[in-house]
Amino acid sequence: MIEIQTVQSVTVLTLSSGRVNALDVELLGELTDAIRQRAWSGGGALAITGAGRVFCAGVDLNRVLEGGAEYTDRLVPALSEAFEAMFGYPGPTVAAINGAAIAGGCVLACACDRRIVSPDAQIGASEVRVGVPFPVAALEVMRYACADQAEEVLLGGRNYRGAEAVARGLAHRVVAEGLIEAAVAEASDLGDIPADAYRHTKAQLRGPTLARIRDSADIDREVRELWGADQTQQLIADYLERLRRR
Repeated sequence: MIEIQTVQSVTVLTLSSGRVNALDVELLGELTDAIRQRAWSGGGALAITGAGRVFCAGVDLNRVLEGGAEYTDRLVPALSEAFEAMFGYPGPTVAAINGAAIAGGCVLACACDRRIVSPDAQIGASEVRVGVPFPVAALEVMRYACADQAEEVLLGGRNYRGAEAVARGLAHRVVAEGLIEAAVAEASDLGDIPADAYRHTKAQLRGPTLARIRDSADIDREVRELWGADQTQQLIADYLERLRRR
């Protein structure tokens, strides 16, 4: 589900799961393990992208409906662990957003240090429009990435492209051709910075956000309960039905 290759000095992680690289418990666990293993082995530069034409369309909502509360009790912690692992990774991280990065896919991209987006790729945090709350890790990552645009992005639940995405902190620049090559080049450039200086500066910048994420057990317990509630499950079913009718 995670393809791993080394290009120059950069480890490239490619999400490869179904048609839209949707996040489920298994994919999230594999991704978290891959990130942590590289952190433990030195924290070299990472780039992440999606296989095919989609970066990541977010959580696999069909699995949520199939599994109910028992599944969401596993899913919410798995989401938080993956987002925290990427956000707290000590070395440089670059997202190559080759296609739609929606909801959890948007959060995963925003957990990276730099985000390069193709012109037609949609990116946005649509959770509120589905009817599900944000795990603390997801909300804090988005708050950090989007800064004073966070309320618009999180409460509006819209998707953005190109310059609109850049203006809201969802991306840093738009690349029309050679997206993966541009991401590898940027990750390699950041990887040339002395590792201890990069790691220490990044830890200082992100420390307060990581502290809030790690001190969130009570809130995330409520989030798990809400995700598994009958009313939320019905909202998810209604959302999927609307998608099917488009």
